[in-house]
Amino acid sequence: MSSTEIQRSEERALELLGGEPDDATLRRFLHGLPGVDAVGLEQRAASLGTRSIKTTSKAWALDKIISLIDLTTLEGADTPGKVRSLVAKALTPDAGDPTCPRVAAVCVYGDMVPSAIEALGAAHGDPDDGLVSVAAVATAFPSGRASLDIKLADTAEAVADGADEIDMVIDRGAFLAGRYHLVFEQIARVKQACRRADGTYASLKVILETGELNTYDNVKRASWLAILAGGDFIKTSTGKVSPAATLPVTLLMLEVVRDWHRLTGERIGVKPAGGIRTSKDAIKYLVTVAETVGEEWLQPHLFRFGASSLLNDVLRQRQKLATGHYAGADYVTID
Repeated sequence: MSSTEIQRSEERALELLGGEPDDATLRRFLHGLPGVDAVGLEQRAASLGTRSIKTTSKAWALDKIISLIDLTTLEGADTPGKVRSLVAKALTPDAGDPTCPRVAAVCVYGDMVPSAIEALGAAHGDPDDGLVSVAAVATAFPSGRASLDIKLADTAEAVADGADEIDMVIDRGAFLAGRYHLVFEQIARVKQACRRADGTYASLKVILETGELNTYDNVKRASWLAILAGGDFIKTSTGKVSPAATLPVTLLMLEVVRDWHRLTGERIGVKPAGGIRTSKDAIKYLVTVAETVGEEWLQPHLFRFGASSLLNDVLRQRQKLATGHYAGADYVTID
């Protein structure tokens, strides 16, 4: 994203808010949003989750899931060697099948960014072009509890080291206390810290940690707040808190993204993360995306899965399909 695009996004946000993003203005806007019908939302999500998928579409769906995965290692014991192994898996998910696509990105702690970039070599780049991005978690991940100066330095260092994407966490305590301007300002400042030397920006994913927001109304408000402040993606979870991603919460976030696009023409990405472990579950998310915002969102710069174990199940299902296990069935149930 360029400086001009950033400026236009900021102007759209101010126009929608009808004033500067102080606590009073943000509260008026966020609490003026229609309330979420929890029963209706969960029924829609359940309905989308029961869709069948044709055998002829299954291979496409499995490959699509792989191409949208952020393969992740976020442990205190991470080493350059572990990151190199992660990158090897990202580049060649199935060593026995050269037709298997690469994942979209590897997601690591900021100090592991140089190791990831070195391991990727010429394959480092835009996942929309079949290459693999490097995403770095930042801003005192996973708690988000640090001073703004530390959060900005954390972000700027990862970007300077070559991170293509920054996954930041909001201060949930501040949000739940109604300190909306503080959360808005931190997201906006982190976005500025994503600026590269050439004037372009690393993509910013804003992690809401929906499992700590308690209500669907709060998830909706936090989604709007993150987009208004300049987030390129809204992301459900760190993967460190339960519940993490759920289909109703992701559906709600997709509806916010849909409404933002209708108002502004701008497309914002969505990333469910944590707890999506099977192909069966992942396909439910693909269907939900296609039915809510459209199939054009099913590309890496607009939708991702944050996962560490999902890939293994997708590869298992892919191998079963290749052996003809599902031959003769028009529709399949993924186990």
